[in-house]
Amino acid sequence: MKQLTLSLILTISIYPLIAQQEKQPADSADLLQEVIVRGYENNRKLAEIPASVSIISNYQLNRFNNTNLLPAVNANPGMRMEERSPGSYRLNIRGSSLRSPFGIRNVKVYYNDIPYTDPGGNTYLNQLGYYNVESMEIIKGPGSSIYGAGTGGVVLINSDPVQFKRGVSADLAIGSFNTRTYHAGLRGGNQDLHHSVNFQAQQSDGYRDHTQMNRKVFTWDASAKVGEKGILKAHFLHGDLYYQTPGALTAAEYANNPKAARPRVGQTPGSEEAKAAINQKMYLAGFSYQLKWNERWQNTTALYGAYSRVINPTTRNYERRIEPHFGSRNVIQYQNKIGNSLLTLQGGAEIQEELAIVRVYANKQGSPDTLQTDDELNNRQFILFTQASLDLPGNWLITGGLSLNQLKVNLRRLSYPMSEQGRKYHNEFAPRIAILKKIRPTLSVYASIAKGFSPPSNGELLPSTGIISTNLEAEKGYNFEAGARGNLLQGKLYFDINSFYFQLKNTIAQRRDFSGGDYFVNSGSARQNGLETFVSYRLLNDNNRFLNSIKIWASHTWNNFRYKDYQKVTNDTLVYSGNKLPSTAPHYVSAGLDIGSKRGLYANITYYYCDPIPLNDENTDYASSYNLTGARIGFRKSWINKYDIDIFGVADNLFNVKYSLGNDINAFGKRYFNAAPGINFAIGASLRFAY
Repeated sequence: MKQLTLSLILTISIYPLIAQQEKQPADSADLLQEVIVRGYENNRKLAEIPASVSIISNYQLNRFNNTNLLPAVNANPGMRMEERSPGSYRLNIRGSSLRSPFGIRNVKVYYNDIPYTDPGGNTYLNQLGYYNVESMEIIKGPGSSIYGAGTGGVVLINSDPVQFKRGVSADLAIGSFNTRTYHAGLRGGNQDLHHSVNFQAQQSDGYRDHTQMNRKVFTWDASAKVGEKGILKAHFLHGDLYYQTPGALTAAEYANNPKAARPRVGQTPGSEEAKAAINQKMYLAGFSYQLKWNERWQNTTALYGAYSRVINPTTRNYERRIEPHFGSRNVIQYQNKIGNSLLTLQGGAEIQEELAIVRVYANKQGSPDTLQTDDELNNRQFILFTQASLDLPGNWLITGGLSLNQLKVNLRRLSYPMSEQGRKYHNEFAPRIAILKKIRPTLSVYASIAKGFSPPSNGELLPSTGIISTNLEAEKGYNFEAGARGNLLQGKLYFDINSFYFQLKNTIAQRRDFSGGDYFVNSGSARQNGLETFVSYRLLNDNNRFLNSIKIWASHTWNNFRYKDYQKVTNDTLVYSGNKLPSTAPHYVSAGLDIGSKRGLYANITYYYCDPIPLNDENTDYASSYNLTGARIGFRKSWINKYDIDIFGVADNLFNVKYSLGNDINAFGKRYFNAAPGINFAIGASLRFAY
């Protein structure tokens, strides 16, 4: 215990030395006044964005456990991040996990303006550690008018701090299940030329059998002012991740021992016997160059290249994937006054290409055996987009956008029987139009109509069953949305509320066979209605008092997602029409209490509720509802804007609730359940120094 206490006190962190209370938004209410939103290439304040956008700031990330992004994401309405085991994440925006046995699909992700989602539609978010994210912008619903294919939404991840400052720091957190997280970094240079180097490592034994995890991430970021009008940025990321996959349990197995890994069933080995695991390595390098030609014209160009390798022994086979890909994104902007109005025009293109090799072998206790399939995949995705915004007198804003999306896929099977299949997903025009009215500087209402288009990903065209599925059709549909956000009561009350109606055609749904292999089908059309609400209220904001800050907040998500016309694999039938879409609960609630003191003591208390979740298309099986409570208490203080210390303790699932997170949907043999951790604790510390 003495060694642990000493290590916490001596921990030094390399995070940029910015006192969070001074440099970061104090709470959600300040977002309307301070934060510039990059979404839709507008660079506007949140009050001027005619779309449903959630901002996850550094302040929000630091009110939880400093080990993963899940609790901060789930505090926002319309989003649900799941963890089947340490390192195995899923992100659901408005029901998009219907297509995701793991990872992220149907959502477009950018990392420092570089496309992070590969052209095959997969996003390895689990390669990013907690300290790779300074802030996130999440656009809910189709962003096709400027970001291309995807009906779920868009995630913009930023690793740069709000303001650059030279510094050194290191962070340490130690918790239950032998979980340890380390971070160290260095920032040097000045405002015109600076760089940062960061390294973080995380390991855990996991809360179930066969759930060990080890992740290491190294990043280098640099920014240079080029002349008077240009900014050149460079980014490099290397991630090395290994985690064991315990597999899902039946209801009886889950009730008997929720911590158990999947057992042997007949000829299918258990997860431990098969040494089921994921071993990922990823390299990402990219550049972006912004040039402001004059007061009217500017251009931003991004180039990147990436390489990922995935080794995945499972209970049914042993898969090796190599996925190199590269791409470019270019945006030109023109802005000019027309009388009393301001016209902003943007146009650009994004192109990505991937050359993947996928080999599947028989699994011999975690080692490759007989070759089963040998496939090459070539994906080429092209997006051409344009957007116009007109700021009119009377605080009206009208935005219209249009994109042309194209995906060409070629799959070549080199193992016997050899074959070659191709598919060109036809050019899809994806329009979006939105209108916003600012009733006052910090209060606005908006409405929008957008078309979404989402072709199948590599994981759906060539799922773990090994059956090539180029017959899958792309999802498409129209989204209608209206919302309001603003500050009331002299800035004490902040609210953000929106409702949407999304009618989706050719809905892609996941199935699982007896051995745990997944495959996908177009299951007809779906109707998705929802209401998303976030409210926060400052009870106290007085620096002269011992307790100088008290805030309460709550978010609520209501989903009514149902099949409209359901189609089975072998025959058309309406027997499931009107059923709830599996994987999405009708109600989610998150709420919190944040307390700060003049002396640096603070407390963050969080509550989370989830309704029962349908687990299959028939709606005969459900995951039970659950209530979670967590808390973080600590001491955070800054001195002379050079030293910043944060010592904290965290307790999650305080009442030791038993629940399943990251359920396997439409699983063969009703093998749905992945137990989440019971009560768990962590302590950590950060000491930062700026020079």
